[in-house]
Amino acid sequence: MHRIVFMGTPPFAVESLQALHRDGFELPAVITAPDKPSGRGRRTLPSAVKCYASAHRIPLLQPVNLKDPQFLSDLKKLDAALFVVVAFRMLPREIWSMPPLGTINLHASLLPQYRGAAPVQRAIMNGETKTGVSTFFIGEKMDTGHILMREETPIYPDDTGGILHDRLMRQGAALLLQTVKQVLDGSLKPLPQDSLPTEDPLKTAAKIFREDTRINWEAPAPQIHNLIRALSPAPGAYGELAFPGGNTIEVKILLSKTSPMSFALSPGTIHREENGRIMVGAGEGCIEVLEIQPAGKRRMPAAEFVKGYDLRGTRFG
Repeated sequence: MHRIVFMGTPPFAVESLQALHRDGFELPAVITAPDKPSGRGRRTLPSAVKCYASAHRIPLLQPVNLKDPQFLSDLKKLDAALFVVVAFRMLPREIWSMPPLGTINLHASLLPQYRGAAPVQRAIMNGETKTGVSTFFIGEKMDTGHILMREETPIYPDDTGGILHDRLMRQGAALLLQTVKQVLDGSLKPLPQDSLPTEDPLKTAAKIFREDTRINWEAPAPQIHNLIRALSPAPGAYGELAFPGGNTIEVKILLSKTSPMSFALSPGTIHREENGRIMVGAGEGCIEVLEIQPAGKRRMPAAEFVKGYDLRGTRFG
């Protein structure tokens, strides 16, 4: 039985670890990030991968520095034939070149499209109608190694980042399991990424920063709607709601739809209908807010939000 070392951190990686574990692969160790403060109380919490490994008594390593000589020595002593990486960190050559059969990575896009840290959100932001998962051998540059397997999936009009994340998590785990088995039996032929046909110019998936999550109400309504659904449920697309007296509150909009209006609304202007619906003008068209979350409060339907706030004269800045 070939020994496999798994590396990953968030819930997305747990599905793949579980697939390998349940299939009976020998896992001499799991590598994950050190515990870190999280949430409002800043309590130190373990990663999702650590929780799974601990619950199933799989040995754990949590290096702070991936180039630490002691860690590299411990890793080499595990005598693994293959490393498998899902949602971890960029690895130095000393690690990805260590196992004789190489190091496999799972990525939530149809590589070479959407290389980078946020392929799920960026694909929805850009209004894509399809995406997928890819497995590949890690090399020198991020997400550029030879492709092993790819599998496509549609992006549906109502998909949020959370819905698509979970679908790709399950699909990716199944594809990774197939990939590992075929790498171990030698039946896969890796393909250079530049040999794969691509219909469009290559798009990247840069990490999401706070400035990326602010809604620009001057943008067309479909673009705003795609931003909202891409960032739902987390981190959430936000705007600042300005009241006539000068007070402002920050709110996240978590569900929306584009909506025709019988009259024009300037960008950021709010119109509350008698039935509690909230309409917001965009650069082109209009956004109907379906779910909203004021800062420090829970998410709620728009009809519930308007019961607690007088929206007359308010607008998004």
